Amino acid sequence: MLGLSLLLLLPLLFQSTPITAATLPSTLNTREKCQTSRSHCSPGTLIVGKSKDADFNTLQDAITSLPNDNTTATILLLPGIYEEQVNITRQGPITLLGSTSSPKDPSRNKVTLKWAAANKDSTGQSVDNVYSSVLVVAPTLNASITGSGPTGFAVPEDTPFGNRDFRAYNIDFRNTWSEYSDGPAHAISFSRANGGFYYCGFYSYQDTVYIGKLGNAYFYKSIIAGQTDFLYGFGTAWIQSSELQLRGCGGGITAWKGTNTTFENKYGIYIADSTLKAANSSIAPEIKGACALGRPWNSQHRSIFARCYEDGTIGSSGYIDWVVDGVARYQEGVTLQAEYKSYGPGFNKTGRTEGGVTTLLGTKEWKSFSEPKKVFQDQEGVFGNVQWIDWDVVHSK
Repeated sequence: MLGLSLLLLLPLLFQSTPITAATLPSTLNTREKCQTSRSHCSPGTLIVGKSKDADFNTLQDAITSLPNDNTTATILLLPGIYEEQVNITRQGPITLLGSTSSPKDPSRNKVTLKWAAANKDSTGQSVDNVYSSVLVVAPTLNASITGSGPTGFAVPEDTPFGNRDFRAYNIDFRNTWSEYSDGPAHAISFSRANGGFYYCGFYSYQDTVYIGKLGNAYFYKSIIAGQTDFLYGFGTAWIQSSELQLRGCGGGITAWKGTNTTFENKYGIYIADSTLKAANSSIAPEIKGACALGRPWNSQHRSIFARCYEDGTIGSSGYIDWVVDGVARYQEGVTLQAEYKSYGPGFNKTGRTEGGVTTLLGTKEWKSFSEPKKVFQDQEGVFGNVQWIDWDVVHSK
């Protein structure tokens, strides 16, 4: 099956005060009605499902039907499991809605995109990590390739920017390749695009979420589960008010690569007001004190956990170094593996200091990273690239 999936993939890749429904912004209220009752959907919304009145049976068919232009498209997925790889290359805004009766609870999502693949073909030959992805958002195949080593794949300079406003709500992305870490197995691969994921779920074991070069991804009240380096990439990601579930310990939670540019950049991953905990009570005793917040994919790794609750799975040093052939990738003054106001049984201030690779930020140091507009950039390096974030959802709590 994996060999066939490669052939199919190549052509396609080029806690606060409650707010009642009456007080929600109209766009938010309308979207939720579409998701819960199929009423008030935007004109032209495509329906994907197994029912007779659906426009398409697969999400990929619905995506392929869209014109390759800058028009806005909305797709509603009816409840069910869709076993397919989905690839999005168009620049025009796309919104994917998962049907649900609980639009603010990602643990009760009723729509799942599912695929089983790792970074190897049917013969066992290694292939780039992107071929494992359940969802790929990137303008071209070259733009999505991960590459290997501390520098990665050199994306051609003339590669266009892809989707400028991708949104997904209440959809689970599951890579079911194995029930343990057995090579990179992406739930999503997101490069050279802007995108927001709201109340979604991302499940795999190794390299669950990949944010590639010039990728800007915002995650809100979502669930992200993994074991080894399950948040990794070159681009910029902000994870807000979400739940990171540790299904085991391997490498770290984060593994990021910095990139030299002609302008100041803040490429990295920022996790704010979120929880880090064992995926279930069965595994919690096995991994107590054994998991790392991250390790540097190269010396320019940048990741910050801000105001996050850490359960007892996190080791006393917080982060760890990544040593390859006797060479450490952590470089003092260059690598930023940081925390700001972490708390919970997994936070050990003395251990962090003695470990020597975790930076504890003060309010002044955190201020330069403290909100999405301070870290998200466009392809020219201009900060404030946040107009694609669904602020109605974020502000509604």
